[in-house]
Amino acid sequence: MSVTLQAWLALLAAAVFEIGWPLGFKLSQTTGNKLLWISVAIACMSLSGVLLWLAQRHIPIGTAYAVWTGIGAAGTFAIGVLFFGDAASAGRMAGAVLIVAGVVLLKVSG
Repeated sequence: MSVTLQAWLALLAAAVFEIGWPLGFKLSQTTGNKLLWISVAIACMSLSGVLLWLAQRHIPIGTAYAVWTGIGAAGTFAIGVLFFGDAASAGRMAGAVLIVAGVVLLKVSG
């Protein structure tokens, strides 16, 4: 496996963990396991940061950060809509699509 592919896989994993920490905070507010879910959120933050650091060894910082935050934001938005009853208006959906489109454009452009 190439170093570049490993970096992109690390970045993808970092973005998934980026979704995990707001989810952990939300679950700490909506379940009886406050301390457990706060601990999950802290673990996700830590793993996300370390994986982003690893990815930035071979991916430009601007691209890595934009992909990381974009996937984190769009993924957290989707979880909010699907599992927590967050609003899913046309404008909010279009915003999420634009975030994903921007991430894809960054990847294919460079």
